[in-house]
Amino acid sequence: MSGEDEEIRAGGETAGDGIRGTARGTAPVPLSVLDLVTVGAGSTASRAVRTAVDIARTAERRGFHRYWVAEHHSMPGVASSSPAVLLAHLAAHTERIRLGSGGVMLPNHAPLVIAEQFGTLEAMAPGRVDLGLGRAPGTDGATAAALRRTERLHEGADEFPQQLAELTRFLDDSFPDGHPYAKIHAVPGPVQATSPGGVQDPHRPPLWLLGSSGFSARLAGSLGLPFAFAHHFSAANTLPALDLYRASFRPSEALAEPYALIGVAALAAEAEQEARRQVMTGALSMVRLRTGRPGLVPGPEEAEAYRFNELERGFVDSWLGNVIHGTPDAVRQGLDDLAKRTGADELMITANAHGGPARLRSYELIADAYGLPG
Repeated sequence: MSGEDEEIRAGGETAGDGIRGTARGTAPVPLSVLDLVTVGAGSTASRAVRTAVDIARTAERRGFHRYWVAEHHSMPGVASSSPAVLLAHLAAHTERIRLGSGGVMLPNHAPLVIAEQFGTLEAMAPGRVDLGLGRAPGTDGATAAALRRTERLHEGADEFPQQLAELTRFLDDSFPDGHPYAKIHAVPGPVQATSPGGVQDPHRPPLWLLGSSGFSARLAGSLGLPFAFAHHFSAANTLPALDLYRASFRPSEALAEPYALIGVAALAAEAEQEARRQVMTGALSMVRLRTGRPGLVPGPEEAEAYRFNELERGFVDSWLGNVIHGTPDAVRQGLDDLAKRTGADELMITANAHGGPARLRSYELIADAYGLPG
């Protein structure tokens, strides 16, 4: 096996910085996957996790660049409350694809704990772990208070830059002499290289900032970090946030130039009617979530039978306007147009549907539409 093959095997691509991907087939930019590990009505969390493995393996086989899971809490239909645990399981079932969090909600956790978790993941899957961070709670206020053991949620968000700086120092083992944490080390981590006989793996998970508004865009730019924007639920803010990120960008050791991916909801099926039928399950699920009734993702029959009131219908129409769905050719055209309109460096696709087979099939069809390998 050549040296280049070894690098591909370890890191999933040959760019070397662990951030920038390679567009494959006829795709305009690298394509990736965001999986919420959804649990459909009539199914179980165990089945959702098995589907996550299937999707990650499919994404790897078809040349998608990375696969991320996102931290959510107190949502019966989303089984991704523990990204690090899921990623460890996925690392054992994949070989090349980058795995990461899209993201871990930093204010919910002690920075040292995150550094330890992702240092462990890096030891499991060297050179292919991403650490994406957000400042939202990933849940409602009461659940966030239970997670953080405090009612001062706004204060936690305001402290995000300081928490990020602390996490970075734990990851790099770089607290200055005299700092209260100077003798505390995140293990696995760089301190092992300075111990007698120690040899440290050269990789450290790249940090990404996630956002749905301008705060993280500006912060990511000022720190020279890659940025992931949640276009799939905040489409109106996409262009302003990306513009702000690029205008704020300052070169760093991580990146010489801005690199931004956007999350996009997209689902392909052989027939347009079937794609619409599938995405309506996600639409009904979102209506229930936004009206304080979170539950399992309903099946297509339940979604078809549901009668939306006027307010709900307005929400659904708006939500569906940002979901690219239809035949593979239609989805490919929608993704091409979005990449061109936003100038995004990468598209991270999340499939909204009740069952695992429909989501798996969608990723296969999108890969086929772009002539991806596999």
